[in-house]
Amino acid sequence: MSKVKKKRIVIICTAVVLMILTLWIAFENKALETNYFTIESDKIPASFDSFKIAHISDLHNAEIGKDNKRLIRELKSANPDIIAVTGDIIDSRNTDVNIAVNFMKEAVQIAPCYFVNGNHEERVPVEYEKLKYELLNLNVTMLENDSIKIENDGEFITIAGINDPVFYADIVRPNLTETSINNVIPDDDSFTVLLSHRPELFELYVKYNCNLVLTGHAHGGQFRLPFIGGLYAPHQGAFPEYDSGLYTKQNTNMLVSRGIGNSLFPFRINNRPEIIIAELKAK
Repeated sequence: MSKVKKKRIVIICTAVVLMILTLWIAFENKALETNYFTIESDKIPASFDSFKIAHISDLHNAEIGKDNKRLIRELKSANPDIIAVTGDIIDSRNTDVNIAVNFMKEAVQIAPCYFVNGNHEERVPVEYEKLKYELLNLNVTMLENDSIKIENDGEFITIAGINDPVFYADIVRPNLTETSINNVIPDDDSFTVLLSHRPELFELYVKYNCNLVLTGHAHGGQFRLPFIGGLYAPHQGAFPEYDSGLYTKQNTNMLVSRGIGNSLFPFRINNRPEIIIAELKAK
């Protein structure tokens, strides 16, 4: 075989491999999956047994299906009792508040929605104020260093939420986040679900005995390797400790969502966007 033919074969094979890789990455970035976790505790009231929380994080203005119809369809089929959204629903690099609002407009038709902000909301204060205005008009519960009780047959659980640490960082003490967590955890020892954007604060959640923490921010480590996990996460760096799934220590369970969209990196590998469903089980 001549050198020219060999060169052509190499070029063709390389082009085919690149095309397959491109198609695979494109598929993976839109191949939404729903992952289920069971959270068991003797603090969960009997009336909240089988109570389902759908967890969405890091939408970053992404759309799964036109106008997020596939995302909404998956959410609806899970039949959650509430929906928790843990920040970065908009993207500061390419902000489109309408995508976020349109998604939430459909989500509130499925179940009551609870929202905490992320670092991308902080970066675009004008757009975030517009987002807040629209979400409040949709009756989305905005938890900015606040908590609320959910009642069922005379029994309660607490849903709490804290601002992302970067909010108001120019006027607050460095221990703002610890103070915020301490302030939102109730004194009545009710089962508490904390919504917080950042998983790297796990030890703080454990310290304040948060029962279930829903977080995002890590984007699943962006590129995932078998048996290793994610390669990089914001504020955790290379080979992050908390990138995806369930982490348990003492009385605290933390679920880290891989998120829906992307930000600085425009794609993810071996790291499909996900909805998390946390089902509560009373002991």
